[in-house]
Amino acid sequence: MTRELFGTDGIRGTANCHPVTAETAMAVAMAAGEQFRRGDHRHLVVIGKDTRLSGYLLEPALTAGFVAAGMDVVLTGPIPTPAVGMLTHSLRADLGVVISASHNPYADNGIKLFGPDGFKLSDAVEAAIERRVQQGMQHSRAAPDQLGRARRLDDADGRYIEFVKSTFPRRLRLDGLKIVVDCAHGAAYKVAPRVFYELGAEVVPIACDPDGFNINDCCGATAPTAMQEAVVAHGAHIGLALDGDADRLIVADENGRLIDGDQLMALVVGFMQDEGALSGGGLVATVMSNLGLERHLKARGLELIRTPVGDRYVVERMRRDGYNVGGEQSGHIVLSDYTTTGDGLIAALQVLAVLVETQQAASRALNVFQPVPQKLTSVRVADRTVLDDARAQDAIQATERALADQGRLVIRASGTEPKIRVMAEADDAELVDRQVDGLARRIKEIAEDRAHQSKRSSAAE
Repeated sequence: MTRELFGTDGIRGTANCHPVTAETAMAVAMAAGEQFRRGDHRHLVVIGKDTRLSGYLLEPALTAGFVAAGMDVVLTGPIPTPAVGMLTHSLRADLGVVISASHNPYADNGIKLFGPDGFKLSDAVEAAIERRVQQGMQHSRAAPDQLGRARRLDDADGRYIEFVKSTFPRRLRLDGLKIVVDCAHGAAYKVAPRVFYELGAEVVPIACDPDGFNINDCCGATAPTAMQEAVVAHGAHIGLALDGDADRLIVADENGRLIDGDQLMALVVGFMQDEGALSGGGLVATVMSNLGLERHLKARGLELIRTPVGDRYVVERMRRDGYNVGGEQSGHIVLSDYTTTGDGLIAALQVLAVLVETQQAASRALNVFQPVPQKLTSVRVADRTVLDDARAQDAIQATERALADQGRLVIRASGTEPKIRVMAEADDAELVDRQVDGLARRIKEIAEDRAHQSKRSSAAE
């Protein structure tokens, strides 16, 4: 069956346009409710969201669908994605739902589902839910006396804050550290500043005033310039930028220099190896992680396992092979000793623990390895199947030949946006620039030609 609803990170798209509509949300909720009903106990769903205006559209639709399927609903309000995973497991719920489009702008939204173990659903389970949606909702309806109920969980923030704080070593404190915390006007706007303050830090919060429209707007992990500038302006020791649902982290050192997820993973893995706390003999990352990270790990006798892009695939490989550290260059960092998915706050605390323990400045501690020159470009396209075009395949093969044994090319269709991602890396920076720019330009030309051909065909009909 062709997957029409679920992408690499749940369902995502423009709010109030298919598939991110109230109708689809209700249908998905009823289908998921039917999928996860088991036994005679009162079934429970946890629903959290970020701060987008369209959350008010999707939250009641999902609630109605689950209630109609005979499941009770607990609503948390705005809360980070990893908090929903934690609460789903903690409350012994049957399902967790996050209403968020992560790092995307406010006009987008999405639906992510977590199983009773707090982990994101597998491709197979998502496919089963999608089949139920296609079959219709007539079999999902509960009898009148079996309808669910909905209520608010008033202490959701407090539960999550205490959980996050518990992952920080008890012997350590953040006293004396000044930290800039950029919450992207997103789901962590209340909880993140409190976590660091309660552990002793002086906190400079920015982008903590959501209005439904400003999430990720010139702020957060995907636009960290404001955070970098605030670090320098306030003389802070470090800056932390989260994205809209707070499952990813980007850091700036005391000089405002950006530190990506690869460096953060290298820091944490090295520290855990020295402490004897590392499992699996390495870490799991995606095809996008820098070749410099792979070389650094190899020098330490560790292995880098690569997966397709998407923290869900990272987690699946970690669980399968017993790794306890994984993540993405973009800042999704999964520490499975504590959490079931990427958690920006927990990752930040592990980084801060190393700084406190070693008494090193961020600029020194976080410069773990020398990255290989790498360039990533996104090409917006109307149809992501452009990569199937023979002309695109020829251009890709030509680029691979040009890089030969000097580097690596990764090209893929985004699972969350109408874009083609083109990434290359090699020790020769000029070669990387030339090949990425040339391939991106060629793909854009082919996409535009295909669009024109499609219009001509439609007009002829």
